[in-house]
Amino acid sequence: MRTLITGIGELTTNTAAGVLRDAAVLIEGDRIAWLGAASDAPTGDGDLVVVDAAGRAVIPGFVDSHSHIVFAGDRAAEFEARMAGGTYAAGGIRSTVVATRAAEEHELRRRLRGFIDEMRAQGTTTVEVKSGYGLDVATEERSVRLAAEVTDEVTFLGAHVVPAEYAEDPDGYVDLVIGPMLDACAPYARWIDVFCETGAFTVEQSRRVLEAGIARGLLPRIHAAQLGSGDGVRMAVALGAASVDHGTYLADEDIAALAESDTVLTLLPGVEFSTRQPYPDARRLIDAGVTVALACDTNPGSSFTSSMPFCIAVAVREMGMTPREALWAATAGGAAALRRDDIGRVDVGMRADLVLLAAPSHVHLSYRPGVPLIAGVWKDGVTV
Repeated sequence: MRTLITGIGELTTNTAAGVLRDAAVLIEGDRIAWLGAASDAPTGDGDLVVVDAAGRAVIPGFVDSHSHIVFAGDRAAEFEARMAGGTYAAGGIRSTVVATRAAEEHELRRRLRGFIDEMRAQGTTTVEVKSGYGLDVATEERSVRLAAEVTDEVTFLGAHVVPAEYAEDPDGYVDLVIGPMLDACAPYARWIDVFCETGAFTVEQSRRVLEAGIARGLLPRIHAAQLGSGDGVRMAVALGAASVDHGTYLADEDIAALAESDTVLTLLPGVEFSTRQPYPDARRLIDAGVTVALACDTNPGSSFTSSMPFCIAVAVREMGMTPREALWAATAGGAAALRRDDIGRVDVGMRADLVLLAAPSHVHLSYRPGVPLIAGVWKDGVTV
């Protein structure tokens, strides 16, 4: 199938070509075959489907590199309590674990696919999905297996928190994670992750988890510096982690280590919005040379949003990013966090993951927060 999107008022490519005006893009199969001035657009026979963008903007599909969408239950009461003055702590995860363990597989699958549909409707064409709400071998295996039905970017996060039954033996739980649990989950996963934080896992325990995953062929990423500072960021960089996620509390040494590496710092503005923690200073990070991504961290506790446009708007308003930087972070930045070179940009040979905005410019994503601006989505060349 061949599709020509023409009459594009503003095409953001995230490449050296920059922003093209009065542009067109030709899709052949699941790839971009050509892009350039609309006046130079290829013509074709009856097999060519022509879409007139009518002066609206086209951007790469959003790449959401951090989500937790295999779960059951609800934590609205926890959110309400925080809004009344309560504080966020990692322990709230355990309530979702209880519900997820008890849920039927068909219910988890239905909810998971519902979140994927919700994300696609908001312009997200690639999403990473973590386990982490099972914390036993059977439920973690079920979680990564279900995630693999909807994405190639599956992360084994058995080391999310220590479950209640191991409260007095956290090192014993780490043994379970890097032994039988990893054996069961590795066949379905591409990534290994750990929540390196007070109330979750120490730096030493986190290193054990990541090194075990690496030994099984999984690629490392990490939750770190969300609730306080520590050595987790530099440990992850030393291990070659693709991404450090959260980074709310970063020391100068952390920023320097990130800037000198190819590890991406993934910011999750929905978390700070939902927990009332301080927003990270993206301006400081970008100016220091750190590669920054934006993701939603969709989860029932600390960030129950699946809207990348919302996260872009918050990042611009609260984190010091420009609209262009925020869009790059939500597309090319997310691709970098997933070590992908076929998404996040609009160029010949890239996957045809595109979003048509009901607006003349990408700036409207932050200029008109909360307004549904997604007018069309192509995933692998097919309209969603």
